[in-house]
Amino acid sequence: MINLKCKTLLWSALLIVFAAINQASAASPAHAPNIVLILADDVGYGDLGCYGSKRSTPEIDRLASEGFRSTDCLVASNVCGPSRAALMTGRYPMRCGHPISRHNTTKYENYGIAGDELTIAELLKTAGYTTKLVGKWHLGFHVDGSHPLDAGFDEYTGLHSNYSKNLGDADTLYRNREVQEAKVEFEKITKLYTDEVVNFIQAERDAPFFLCFSQHIAHAPILPSEAFQGTSGKGRGSAYGDFLLELDHSVGRVRAAVEEAGIAENTLIVFLSDNGPANNGSAKPLSGGKYVTMEGGHRVPAIFDWPGRVPAGVVSDAMITSMDLLPLFCHVSGVPVPSDRTIDGKDLFGLITGATEQSPHDMFYYYNGLNLQAVRKGKWKLHLPRTIDDQPYWARRAGGNRKKIHLALKQPMLFDLKTDTGEKANIISKHPEVASELVKRAEHIRAELGDVRVTGSDQRPHGLINPNEKE
Repeated sequence: MINLKCKTLLWSALLIVFAAINQASAASPAHAPNIVLILADDVGYGDLGCYGSKRSTPEIDRLASEGFRSTDCLVASNVCGPSRAALMTGRYPMRCGHPISRHNTTKYENYGIAGDELTIAELLKTAGYTTKLVGKWHLGFHVDGSHPLDAGFDEYTGLHSNYSKNLGDADTLYRNREVQEAKVEFEKITKLYTDEVVNFIQAERDAPFFLCFSQHIAHAPILPSEAFQGTSGKGRGSAYGDFLLELDHSVGRVRAAVEEAGIAENTLIVFLSDNGPANNGSAKPLSGGKYVTMEGGHRVPAIFDWPGRVPAGVVSDAMITSMDLLPLFCHVSGVPVPSDRTIDGKDLFGLITGATEQSPHDMFYYYNGLNLQAVRKGKWKLHLPRTIDDQPYWARRAGGNRKKIHLALKQPMLFDLKTDTGEKANIISKHPEVASELVKRAEHIRAELGDVRVTGSDQRPHGLINPNEKE
């Protein structure tokens, strides 16, 4: 039997061969665009102007008006780490072995993204891409094999996790593996990151690039820089509004750098959030938010802009996922999608370029940590029974967070998301046949990906003791 590590090496070798064969076409501007992924943190579905917010976010709104805006983009987890692992690998967190969000404590000292998982950055490198990550990593910076440079990035600059002055080096700015600045002031970070990104975009190079700009906005602490304090008005929530304006300004600077470098028509820009909003943000008109499997925790803003390739002004209600970025980026770069493992993402190229209006997905599965909590097919979403003990640590108590709803359920609930995106009207009694089908789908995926008390046939071990507990 060939183990996974050997298969990974074999696949990597094949990718290099494929890349060499296709070098002429893959390296040409028509076939290998630059890719800029801007990943916001905890920005809710209802936080941006183009998604109905009263707050003004002109730069992000412009990106949406000139490209493709999804109203039904789902992330694979409602918290940071697992969502990012799924995005980077194109695989559900249970499948890629990272279903729990990590902390800078002893319990998680060996917990990170597995070294033999293939990431977007690793795949694009086989097509000659230069790869850079700026910002938050949160996938095991100090774990052997889990550093950004081990995961396919040529360069890294950032705070490796959520910002904190009290936990280890969570206020240390790193460049690659070295400390650039210790005890950095959080209010300096967004400008510092954006300067780094702009300089990278404007540098002369022969190869295409993949740039992942992983923002800290709008994750706590809510500390906008001095230049943006008070810019959104006064009163309750003004600091959060200032924070969003700083994010918007950063996105505008990135867009301007691409245009000034003369590479706009050969650059795909993607903007999305890693999960739904925490206390401060808005998921309206959705229910719930970060930490729960209501739509507000999993449905996020997602925008695709590529002048001349992605039609302007398209608003799509086709269900897509953050895991789809890996096969999409493979498509535009000419890299084969890995065939030695299950990739849960689907290629979005036809959808975002207007060749189709149909979702590439039949099903979506909502996990909260290790617990399968909901199953979706098309417009139908079935919430499954669960107990507080089934929940991961972040969803154990509401703690005054009004977005934390339905933490425990004695009976399943069925919603029609086409007419009820807020998940208000449980219509299971009217459609028992739909609920029965979705229960069967839940049983199937539980056997494959696992659950709190079930080990799935394609579930990668996470290695944590008492994973549902924070410590």
